[in-house]
Amino acid sequence: MSDSAVPADSVAVPAVPTVDDVRSAADVLDGVAHRTPVLTSTRLNRAWSETAGREVQVFLKAENLQRIGAFKFRGAYNALHRLPAGDPVVAYSSGNHAQAVALAARLQGRTATIVMPEDSPAAKLEATLGYGAEVVLYDRYTEDRVAMAEQLAAGTGGHIIPPFDHPHIAAGQGTAALELFEDVAQVSGADRATLDALLVPCGGAGLLAGSLLAAAAVAPECAVYGVEPEAGDDVKQSLERGERVTIPVPQTIADGAQTAQVGAVTFPVVQAHAAGILTVSDAELVGQMRFMATYLKTVVEPTGCLGLAGAQAWLAAGSAGAAGSAGEGPLRIGVVLSGGNIDLDRFAELVRP
Repeated sequence: MSDSAVPADSVAVPAVPTVDDVRSAADVLDGVAHRTPVLTSTRLNRAWSETAGREVQVFLKAENLQRIGAFKFRGAYNALHRLPAGDPVVAYSSGNHAQAVALAARLQGRTATIVMPEDSPAAKLEATLGYGAEVVLYDRYTEDRVAMAEQLAAGTGGHIIPPFDHPHIAAGQGTAALELFEDVAQVSGADRATLDALLVPCGGAGLLAGSLLAAAAVAPECAVYGVEPEAGDDVKQSLERGERVTIPVPQTIADGAQTAQVGAVTFPVVQAHAAGILTVSDAELVGQMRFMATYLKTVVEPTGCLGLAGAQAWLAAGSAGAAGSAGEGPLRIGVVLSGGNIDLDRFAELVRP
């Protein structure tokens, strides 16, 4: 360890993020992260209106067009920005956080070592290496990635940057929802956010926690739901039991949501603010991938489609009748498309009828 290196646990961070942390992250990311577009679709509005039995307007936050192809860049850059200049970092990730930390480290003049699963999508692995990070591979079903990261950090003096269980990570991720609320208000000609519901992909709940904080501050009437794969419902179980539940590593095509336990930092935020957690099948994710490619001409990875699939299931279950201002205008639904990093061969394999 160099004299200037500071162990990760010696850098002061808030115990639980607040909306002030989200707004601070927005300042840090201004001019660095892309302000991604909000997509709309007449076809999607029509289809979901038929499902809901009332007019629905859908607003899709296209984080698949963010730097590194996913929302993860926001949290990674914000977290690294708070560290002493030049300090090395160590992270563990199935792919999107790996790329995010690698790029953020390069932009800030740091070295990065990333622990990645052996079965990481090839495109994510290649991109992580391309951004200049050193990659250490592991077997996600038999090896402990956190222990490996801790050992690497001890040897390099690096700060461990977890993929979701960190206040500055969650705060950075929340800037995507903050932008969505601002842009919907502008489109609607209103002086405040007008979303009635927001559906957010959920793995370890970093994006969900940040989105909940943003919503509580600027759109407290908006019902915010996290959406997990059916095989990985640890957050749903945790909310039902009132404590963090650990499950086996889930078998799902949503590789960005193959988490076994919700974060200790993010879970209190979810408990305090989430309207609920929904689950969807892999088949539903494939259906949304196909829809997005066919009608919106955009590629979204399976994890990135969790919010879309969850919103459709939520509407089909009849939940729209109790949301928003029924009978007083359209139901406005926001969805975060969290990422678009998937090998094209794999994408074609999944969406082929």
